[in-house]
Amino acid sequence: MSDQILITGIHGFGYHGLFEHERSNGQDFYVDLALEVDLEAASRTDSIQDTVNYGEITDLVLAQITSNPVSLIEKLAGRIAERILNSHLKVNSVTVTVHKPQAPVAVSIKDIAVQITRTR
Repeated sequence: MSDQILITGIHGFGYHGLFEHERSNGQDFYVDLALEVDLEAASRTDSIQDTVNYGEITDLVLAQITSNPVSLIEKLAGRIAERILNSHLKVNSVTVTVHKPQAPVAVSIKDIAVQITRTR
C-alpha cells in the first residue's frame, strides 16, 4: 500500500533527556509522522469514518512530548508509535521522527533526530 498521511513539525516543550538540566529546564521537541493508512474509501466517500482523525493523533503526540519524561528520544519515539497503533486501528504502520534540536552535544548542530517505523 502506498497511501500515507504525513504530519510534520508537531511541537511540544518537554523534559526528556539524560542530564539533570534537561529534566529541570526542558527543551523543544518536534515530531514528524508518516501514517500508512488505506485511504481508498475516504477518497471516495469524503467521510472521516473512512480515515484517521489527525487532530486526535496530533493531540496524542503532544501529550507524549509534554508528559512522562524519558531519558532517550528513542524511547519517546517508540512510545508514540505504540500509542498510535493501539488507539487508531486503521493505521497499518507508522514512522515517527523525533527531533531534538537543542540536544546537549559539544559541537554546533541544526538538529538531532531518531526515526523508527512500527507495523501491525
